[in-house]
Amino acid sequence: MNFNSMSNLAIAGEIGQRLERLRLERNMTQQALADEIGITAKSYRQLIAGGGKFENLIAALRALESLHYLENFIPHTSFSPLEQLKLRGNQRQRARPKANQAPLGISEPRLDW
Repeated sequence: MNFNSMSNLAIAGEIGQRLERLRLERNMTQQALADEIGITAKSYRQLIAGGGKFENLIAALRALESLHYLENFIPHTSFSPLEQLKLRGNQRQRARPKANQAPLGISEPRLDW
């Protein structure tokens, strides 16, 4: 399946349908799964229709003993140790106000000499 040609809503619906197939494979009713993850059956139906909270999707996968599928959802990537050392010096340590933004706690405008 090529997700690139699908809308966000269509992708969410496809993920919901895959979740529904997992539920059916486990021979579990919608109500039983909804009860196990602490949501209403209506919320579960919204989830499989492509709506709902991501947290509920994770809970449903956990209840269906299928949490391992998330491992491929967004694969973990890490930099090599040398890349980490190179980047360490460039990591931001604090935020700076924008040029026209007064620092917090200062209510009067800055004077530009």
